[in-house]
Amino acid sequence: MATFEPAVLVLEDGTRHPGRAYGAVGRTLGEAVFSTGMTGYQETLTDPSYAGQIVLMTAPHIGNTGTNDEDMESRQIWVAGYVVREPSRVVSNFRAQRSLDDDLVEGGIVGISGIDTRAVTRHIRSAGAMRAGIFSGEDFELSDNEQLDLVRSGAEMSGRNLSAEVSTIEPFTVPPVGERIGSVAVLDLGVKTSTLNYLAARGFEVHVLPQMVSAGAILELAPDALFFSNGPGDPSASDRHVELLQEVLRAGIPYFGICFGNQLLGRALGFGTYKLPFGHRGINQPVLDKSTGRVEITSQNHGFAVDAPIEGILESPAGFGRVEVSHFSLNDNVVEGLNCLDLNAFSVQYHPEAAAGPHDANYLFDRFRDMVIAAAGTGTNQGAAE
Repeated sequence: MATFEPAVLVLEDGTRHPGRAYGAVGRTLGEAVFSTGMTGYQETLTDPSYAGQIVLMTAPHIGNTGTNDEDMESRQIWVAGYVVREPSRVVSNFRAQRSLDDDLVEGGIVGISGIDTRAVTRHIRSAGAMRAGIFSGEDFELSDNEQLDLVRSGAEMSGRNLSAEVSTIEPFTVPPVGERIGSVAVLDLGVKTSTLNYLAARGFEVHVLPQMVSAGAILELAPDALFFSNGPGDPSASDRHVELLQEVLRAGIPYFGICFGNQLLGRALGFGTYKLPFGHRGINQPVLDKSTGRVEITSQNHGFAVDAPIEGILESPAGFGRVEVSHFSLNDNVVEGLNCLDLNAFSVQYHPEAAAGPHDANYLFDRFRDMVIAAAGTGTNQGAAE
């Protein structure tokens, strides 16, 4: 539960929002972003894609259902800081093992409550995502100028490569559920537990690999497919991962990417990426599937996007044949998916694995499974080994 100890949220442009300390007490710096999900706060906190970010929840009441071990999307909480309007005073759910405040304190996550999160959200939507800091305890006593100087000295998200901070150090394997249909090499750029579970449920033997793995090491595994996960940071700072993907694509291995994996496929194909003004974060983002005309309500968490026209058949600038934008955002026409017409490769910018929902796009894991089986049957998967 939040205390009555004072705290303040300071934005890079000098805007100040006083409130109460929530979670750990002290100082934290990061990029201020907002998430519009009314549920799934534990999944948000433990999503590695939020590393380096101070996450503001637009839903006014947070913590009602507590936390538990089952809903963890990774080994720890990754957000740099947490901003809520009103923490729940009690935990009321039969699955709860702890309160949200317990987890924030144990994880050393400095937060703030009791501020007008709607006003901060509107400000970020207008001014754009920016660096911020939360100050409580002894750091609350710093002068306004000292706090602002600390915020402005913090690292910007543009140009940051955070994969090494969130990726597994040692490779590990998740066994398939039911009949084994093949193996998939997962490059862990910040992968979520739900992703691994959904792949294993489709019959994949899932080999989770550290982000520093080489293309040669992946090819030695002879996987039936390659998967790039979600993750934090700027895709323009991940040249090595782009080169790795290009080499594996040339080997004919089927590919599926989610979120960061979509941006890296875009770069591998020769397209650029750019930073969005305030990003897409939450579980109510409408996306159009161009092939079916169906609108999917999706979970998203990204501050960067692929720079490509959303209409027509495109020629890959990097020489990988024809490409089309398969999905786009109905809010702002941002690229939300790529489909390679001359390769067994596709990706989406949103999260079909979102444990807290919605599950409109969960079929994409079935599509990936079908693509891998078809590639093996036609012999187009040159990297696969039976």
